[in-house]
Amino acid sequence: MVDTYAGRRERVREHCSAAGADAAMVTRAANVRYLTGCAPCGATLLLTRERALLALPDDLPPDDSGEHLIVADVTQVPVSAGADTALAAAAAAARLGVRDLAVEEHDLSVTRHRAVGGVAEGARLADLGQVVERLRVVKDEHEIADLRIAAEIADQALGELLESILVGRTERHLAMELERRMIDHGADRAAFPVSVGTGNHSGRPAHQPTDRRVEEGDFLTVVMGAQYRGYGISTARTFVIGAAPEPWQVELHRLVFRAQRAGREALGPGVEQCVPDRAARQVLEAAGHAEASPHPVGHGIGLEIREAPRLGPSDMGKLDSRVPVTVGPGVHLPGKGGVRIEDTLVVRPLEEGGPELLTITTKELLAL
Repeated sequence: MVDTYAGRRERVREHCSAAGADAAMVTRAANVRYLTGCAPCGATLLLTRERALLALPDDLPPDDSGEHLIVADVTQVPVSAGADTALAAAAAAARLGVRDLAVEEHDLSVTRHRAVGGVAEGARLADLGQVVERLRVVKDEHEIADLRIAAEIADQALGELLESILVGRTERHLAMELERRMIDHGADRAAFPVSVGTGNHSGRPAHQPTDRRVEEGDFLTVVMGAQYRGYGISTARTFVIGAAPEPWQVELHRLVFRAQRAGREALGPGVEQCVPDRAARQVLEAAGHAEASPHPVGHGIGLEIREAPRLGPSDMGKLDSRVPVTVGPGVHLPGKGGVRIEDTLVVRPLEEGGPELLTITTKELLAL
């Protein structure tokens, strides 16, 4: 991995050189991790043509878990607790005689940007833009392997929950149990707060669990993801509680399943980002079930739960191979409930088998 991190940093240096910058300051936590291996801790990376300096808090606890491992060719610069590591990196840039410093303006507040400019005496600040984010879009096989493990952890935790008694338990309790189970199986943490919605809460996008209890005949929607070595995935499934589902539940689940399958099958290198969304949306709209708010059907995923590319109706860029994305359409009927089905997949060409499905928990309408 040392060579991998070095190669990533070299590509940032090449961009800076082409743009006329002497150095780059990287503050966004996921980008710092991508370039150094340092887990989020408020660190800032200063990348000059000759060296890499990582300013990080000096009060990090002793770590024997591998959480704060940093590659050996990065020089660590301890910063007093509570101090801004970006200012320490700016001071280092001034000492090294940096004249043109590229910073992540999209990550810095106006106040912080001004402070950096004041400390980096003699340096002209320029915008690095989303150079590192663009590098992160296409994953290497090591990154995909971590995503695979994260998906296995989430699938295992969900599978165990489905074997337990659910009636009478609250959405909040089920969400907490899923988070605990993922950590028990080796996750760093939940990739995002687990969402559990039952009854008329089911199928809602971004539903926050409540104290509503699971009842017989409910739809139950679970949206969850595990994070492993910094890489997270997302998955959603909808089930029926108790007896056999009602006809409207079977019909709605079948519709969303067809839409999700259409979106998955539309993935491929060179495909415009809007195509999977269009494929899924056409299935829903033909049945009269378009969401009131046109949420994109999916998005990229990795060190952050939402990354480029976005798979929305107006996104015209093209997909590349080895890009992990989510595909997760849904329908919510106010007062009744709904269905959401989501997978994390890796875009692959047909000669490699097509899209690689990472989240494999069954999408059938199980009666639990």
